[in-house]
Amino acid sequence: MIFVEFLVSMFALLLVGVPIAVAILGTVAIMIVTTGLSNFTLLPTYLFSGTNSFAMMAVPFFMLAGEIMNEGELSKGIVDFCRTLLGHVKAGLGYVAVLACMMFACVSGAAVATVSAIGGIMLPILIQEGYDREDSTAIICAGSITGPIIPPSIPMVLFGTISGVSVTRMFVSGVIPGIIAGVLVMITWKIMSKNKEYKVLPRASVKEVIESGIKALPCLFMPVIMMGGMLTGIFTPTEAGVVAVVYAFLVATFLNRKMNIHVLKKCMVNAAKSSAVVMFIVATTTALAAIITVAQIPQVIAAGLSAVSQNPLVIMCLINVIILIIGLFMDVIPAISIVGPIFLPIVKSLGVDPTIFGVTMIFGLVIGLLTPPVGAVLYIGCSMGEISLMQLVKKIAPLVGVYVLVLFLLTFFPGLITFLPDLVM
Repeated sequence: MIFVEFLVSMFALLLVGVPIAVAILGTVAIMIVTTGLSNFTLLPTYLFSGTNSFAMMAVPFFMLAGEIMNEGELSKGIVDFCRTLLGHVKAGLGYVAVLACMMFACVSGAAVATVSAIGGIMLPILIQEGYDREDSTAIICAGSITGPIIPPSIPMVLFGTISGVSVTRMFVSGVIPGIIAGVLVMITWKIMSKNKEYKVLPRASVKEVIESGIKALPCLFMPVIMMGGMLTGIFTPTEAGVVAVVYAFLVATFLNRKMNIHVLKKCMVNAAKSSAVVMFIVATTTALAAIITVAQIPQVIAAGLSAVSQNPLVIMCLINVIILIIGLFMDVIPAISIVGPIFLPIVKSLGVDPTIFGVTMIFGLVIGLLTPPVGAVLYIGCSMGEISLMQLVKKIAPLVGVYVLVLFLLTFFPGLITFLPDLVM
């Protein structure tokens, strides 16, 4: 009964258009009043404890680093370098878009930042070179959601904070899944463009490749510094966010010469707004997680899943399906904050490594960025490509299928997630 009340309260508030954080807070208030499982004097403590975390301080720093990279045009060097590598291949600019998204993901940590930065540069080039507008928009959107998977990743910072799993381990665990997804997206692009006569660019000389590589090196060196520092214990993920901000600022100011006090102010305001939204959601979902725990909702769900099967693999597949459905209607950050505390005790009881659950959960939720009705990346793509939602949905459907395939591949072969962190940590 409490579980039903939780679902009805949450979705009723969302359906009437209440902002997600306010809807979560409203659900907490309703459950306190109707169930008596807690009281309002504890609510401020719950809200404060959600954001009173050193690890969560990484979020505003990574967001500020992403804003500075966008305004400092650090993505342009990545695009030029990828073009010299793959521009001469048939339909090569599509591969360039995906590879550029994967590289930019290594420094942005967010899908929206990736699609905005790479799409803003690549989409006009693709259209100018005669590529199909709808196909081009679809491939950029699909490539961009590697952002929350390939480290650094803001959703992984959040999951690490909720679960107690090392954020550095989460970062390393996302490398192989992100690469697999990117490669399969490229293969899908090859099939999509098989019968298209796209213009092939001249093969770049070794000198041009080296020159473009040198120009892109300052941006590409950032993830090396960050991951190297975290793996060697020189700094924590939060300190890595600070390093990313300082490094991006220096490159944008002294190498690209795109940064001044007015641009920096704009970056800081945008990052502050985005961070405030995330922190408000985290605060309210922490309170909700406390109520959920007291109400024993995870145990109720676990009992329901156990009635279906006792096989951990079957249970994980069922959880994947639930997460894919949730991703259709909820953005990644609030979904992690709500779903994580519910399913984490269940997967632990099955003997599943929380790292595996964290990566598969984030992977499943980011697929929702490419699907209506909530998919943020989808709507940004429609705006940039100047196409309708249905046109883009039709073209992006096979690419969504690829991501779903990878999700279940990771579930059946969890070593793809744990191999690298077990090796280097």
